[in-house]
Parts: sequence; structure tokens; C-alpha cells
Amino acid sequence: RPTPEEALKWGESLEKLLLHKYGLAAFRAFLRTEFSEENLEFWLACEEYKKIKSQSKMVSKAKKIFAEYIAIQSCKEVNLDSYTREHTKENLQNITRSCFDLAQKRIYGLMEKDSYPRFLRSDLYLDII
Repeated sequence: RPTPEEALKWGESLEKLLLHKYGLAAFRAFLRTEFSEENLEFWLACEEYKKIKSQSKMVSKAKKIFAEYIAIQSCKEVNLDSYTREHTKENLQNITRSCFDLAQKRIYGLMEKDSYPRFLRSDLYLDII
């Protein structure tokens, strides 16, 4: 469990929250209560994807991420504009480490403007600090 001082730092930025193991777990628990954890799961999947060294593993992981989070009506579809969705789909023609960068940036922006401020006002966070 973090000290209240550590937890207060999570209020400085979404990045600081996501970099802290307990902060990430608390944010995930909060999103679960809102039934909106797919944005965080997608962002984390992209972070893991960027660490893959093998091209063949990258290809299979890219297809899995697309099918799970980006394809229309997928089980954990994230909220992306049509340009970003199409851009990401086109990137799958030539898979690179950066093919989800735009979509990941958009989802990070959504979390930063939407769920992160709500998390900071939530009892879950306020009870920690």
C-alpha cells in the first residue's frame, strides 16, 4: 500500500499514476466500477506490444490487439474516431512497433480528460490519500 504522499503524486499526472504499480491497480479497480477498463487494457496491451522483439510475435499480437479492441463491435472495443480506426487498420498492412501509436495516444487522451479526473474525485482515491 502506498503512503499518502506517494498517492498524492498520482494527482499530478496520469503518467505518474500509470507508472506506479499500486496506482495502476487502483485506477484499474476504479475503471472496473465504471465498466470502462477496456481503455486501460488497450493502452497496456500497446505498451507490451512495443516491447516485442520477434517480428512473427509482433504480427500475431498486432492482429490480436486489433481484433480485441479496435475492430468495430469487438468485445472490448475502444472509442476511436473513424480516421484513427482506419489509420490503424492500414498500419496492419505493414506491421511495425509503432502501428498502434496514434490509437494509443487518442485513448490516453480520453483517459486523461475523462476517467482520470473522475478517479481523482472518487472515494477509492480519496480513501488512499
